Amino acid sequence: MASSNVESWLAEKHSVILYAALATKERDKQFAELFRKLGEAALEQAEVWEKKMLESGEKIPSNVPIGLRLRFVLFLISALGARPIRTILAASKIRGISVYTNMIPSHPFPESVHDIGRRHTGLGFGGNFRAAVFGINDGIVSNAALIFGMVGASSLDSHIVILAGFAGLLAGAFSMGAGEFLSVRSQKELFKYQIGLEAEELKLYPEEEAAELAIIYEARGMNRSDADRLAKNLIANPQTALDTLAREELGLNPNELGSEYQVAITSFAAFAFGAAIPLVPFFFLHGTSSFVTSIIATGAALFIIGAVLSLFTGRSAIVSAFRMLAIGAGAASLTYFIGHMLGVSIS
Repeated sequence: MASSNVESWLAEKHSVILYAALATKERDKQFAELFRKLGEAALEQAEVWEKKMLESGEKIPSNVPIGLRLRFVLFLISALGARPIRTILAASKIRGISVYTNMIPSHPFPESVHDIGRRHTGLGFGGNFRAAVFGINDGIVSNAALIFGMVGASSLDSHIVILAGFAGLLAGAFSMGAGEFLSVRSQKELFKYQIGLEAEELKLYPEEEAAELAIIYEARGMNRSDADRLAKNLIANPQTALDTLAREELGLNPNELGSEYQVAITSFAAFAFGAAIPLVPFFFLHGTSSFVTSIIATGAALFIIGAVLSLFTGRSAIVSAFRMLAIGAGAASLTYFIGHMLGVSIS
């Protein structure tokens, strides 16, 4: 089993290979130069680990093994480039990913450690609200399509519709909740892993870490001297250095992760609420009246949700509302006629 020194050396060597691939693939010359410089920094950090290996009497491997994971990431870089696989690259010890999310011309550079987190604050409520709205929308569309399909197939048998709709509500809500739980938990595990690496490297070579950070700031438009000064000031504060590196090198924001339990419960509740809208009329009404009421309730809900979504898209509320209504109506109508045809053929 390889020692921690050998593993760290190997990680830096793998980073060198990935940086070279990114520099070759990247069309933006500024970003390509960023990855080239970060590759040089990774090579220097690999030399630090080589010295530690020599000091401890360990043998430096004569070659760098390339496993399936590295080959797959190289394939993804070649096929997709860096932007679509930012999370994978962050997990592969690739720095500078934040340039793909923070390259905004009007976005001011931080002038102190305090400024690092300032631009990220206030996102929690907006993010949760957006997720809740989309969860409700998913619940409405998916369960309405299921219910209307069952109506088309079962000739308004309320018992069958209720059973299918309630099963769809539970299945969808649990699926949404579990998916969000795993998503946030995975992000937290990635963050903890990367922070662990950064903490170790910050102790061993803080100057090299500051140099990496300066390279990233320079790629984002800051002149070299100011980038060096800012990076050194930020790294000099041990209480916030790790947070700075996570945000600026990896593009990770710990404040946006939240609680996986809270996210799971919110997603479950939002989907269940939306899925209940087309279902509830069948508990209180029967026959055609239950179906018509469900259609009206579903249409009204989709119209409102569409209007609310305009807050996140910047489009006209009316246009967004009618678009959402049209999409939901199309999905529900299609499943209704498919259910009707299947019901006729089975009977």
